[in-house]
Amino acid sequence: MPNKLASEKSPYLQQHADNPVDWYPWGKEAFTKAKAENKPVFLSIGYATCHWCHVMAHESFEDPDIAKLMNEAFVNVKVDREERPDIDSTYMTVCQMLTGHGGWPLTIIMTPGKEPFFAGTYIPKEARFNRIGLRQLIPGVVGMWKNEPKRVEKATAKIREGFTKSQEFESGKFPGMEAVDFAAEQLTQRFDPKHGGFGEAPKFPSPHNLMFLLRQWKLTGEDRFIDMVSETITQMRLGGIWDHIGFGFHRYSTDREWLLPHFEKMLYDQALLMMAYTECFQATQKPLFKQTVYEIADYLERNLSHPGGGFYSAEDADSEGEEGKFYVWEKAEIDSVLSSEDAAKFNELFGIVSEGNFEDESSGKKTSKNIPHLSKELNKEESEWFSSIQNALFEERKKQIHPLLDDKILTDWNGLIIAALAKAGFAFSEQQFIDRAEKAAQFVEEHLVSPGKLLHRFKDDEAGIIAMADDYAFLIWAYIELYEATFKSQYLQKAIDFNQQFIDLFWDKDKDGFFFSISDEDQVYGRQRQIFDGAIPSSNSAAMMNLIRLSRLTGKTDLEDYADKVGQAFSADLIRSGASICHSMQSIQFLNAKTREITLAATAVNETDEVLRLFKKNFSPFTVHHIKSDSSHSKLDEVAAYTSNQNMIEGEPTLYVCEQFTCESPITDINEMKKEFVK
Repeated sequence: MPNKLASEKSPYLQQHADNPVDWYPWGKEAFTKAKAENKPVFLSIGYATCHWCHVMAHESFEDPDIAKLMNEAFVNVKVDREERPDIDSTYMTVCQMLTGHGGWPLTIIMTPGKEPFFAGTYIPKEARFNRIGLRQLIPGVVGMWKNEPKRVEKATAKIREGFTKSQEFESGKFPGMEAVDFAAEQLTQRFDPKHGGFGEAPKFPSPHNLMFLLRQWKLTGEDRFIDMVSETITQMRLGGIWDHIGFGFHRYSTDREWLLPHFEKMLYDQALLMMAYTECFQATQKPLFKQTVYEIADYLERNLSHPGGGFYSAEDADSEGEEGKFYVWEKAEIDSVLSSEDAAKFNELFGIVSEGNFEDESSGKKTSKNIPHLSKELNKEESEWFSSIQNALFEERKKQIHPLLDDKILTDWNGLIIAALAKAGFAFSEQQFIDRAEKAAQFVEEHLVSPGKLLHRFKDDEAGIIAMADDYAFLIWAYIELYEATFKSQYLQKAIDFNQQFIDLFWDKDKDGFFFSISDEDQVYGRQRQIFDGAIPSSNSAAMMNLIRLSRLTGKTDLEDYADKVGQAFSADLIRSGASICHSMQSIQFLNAKTREITLAATAVNETDEVLRLFKKNFSPFTVHHIKSDSSHSKLDEVAAYTSNQNMIEGEPTLYVCEQFTCESPITDINEMKKEFVK
């Protein structure tokens, strides 16, 4: 008999709808029941494409005996962390405080008043390797709940005190370049010169760190920074973390060599990596980086696209109950699909061997399975050959059972991919990327925006869940990138409007910075503010850069004042935390660079295509730009009033350049314009 998750929209919650555990969704019903029956609440947080969430579900939540124990002891609640990142953030902070680490599945046991007194991640059914099992944990918790209430009270009070301290950010002066240099040197010390990336295993892509280092190279001229980025994204592209057959990046690598990934594919990873590869191509002109951007776009269109224009969230790591089964190959499979000559060449280039090219994580033994990867870049002849046989392998793989598609559409992650596609479309003069970004933005506007309100999730033709800070910050970012890619002033206006709504709803009037959630109804310790980056940049990190760029684009200095207040509110952490806060560092870099505001006035954009192509190819992270044409002229003067006098001179295309708060004489000579656009 289905439990109370059957009518939920979340694919993750739907996965657990037939569990014998009597799951409730997060809401008043569950907590009212817990209070009435004087039971603790067992909260399990995960997401649809999480491998260890599947393991714990199959092992324990589908087991009738464990379910019986859970149902007798607790009121059981399931939360999709992607639907409710606000709830997840609170309890993940608790888990990290208590255990020193975090991850999913996240397991919390708490009072009916939502106060936790136990936290962990994956818990096996039976105790093993000094890890307590659910069969042992549940009776212990029941005994403590019934017989030692003071112990529970003491634990909840201590956790509340610790959580409150975690939200006490030390304010101060807006950080300077010493904070940036500290973060850059931290990354330099952790850099792996042999395999790229930072630190040992596991290795995460962390594209915002790479984009930070690119800006540090641009600021300092020190090639070591761009060399680290180029080597890292080259090795990632050659490794098993990249799907060589169907494209797209897996979540992260379990080893130092980027060979064995956790196989889920997340929309946000594709978005941020598309940005990093685009920028690194602009900085290096290396063809492999451009090729990777185009192949990510192919993957997105084929696997994660909603017919209406939005983008789905992710693809699972598992199929047929086994992680990576869809993506790995036995040598005999390759030999049966390709001709003997092609198979031999593919096996040699992509490291395919009879015994398998990776070891099982638990047993340490070879598996006879292979993850295609490269030890070196393919030359032109090899690339052309691989293109000719790749489709045969792709079609063969399609015959297998495909991993689950998490088909919910999230505003924040769609904001990231819109920004990435717009950035790539501009850099490569690729109209199809820009068109796709605009189509996705239109989907968000049609389905997730209503007057005065932004929503977080769309699924099964229904939008829901009040938006959080990430939704606003990343959507504003998207509109800024769309404006600079298309020169359509309505996108700049939308960025301004959403930014004002964001300030009105989320600004902390007492301590400055942006809260993560719109209210504290579900926040047992109150509304959080976030500054530390994770797999994606934090909302305050993204907001700082948005505010600075919008200020420079519009001439409205009050927006930069808000950015200044964000930096001051989190000053101590920005100064001390270095590489764990790199997206915020990009704002500090921007403010310490030779920033420029450029306006190009022309009758039509194509009049100056030759000049624009130079600008698009160049890596110019500290420049904001306007293009004034007949179609955009009047609206732009309204949105960015300082451009109202920046018009063509004597009917000729004219370039206006302002640098470091000083404006130069207008330029009408095309050759002089070219010099400005390659700075």
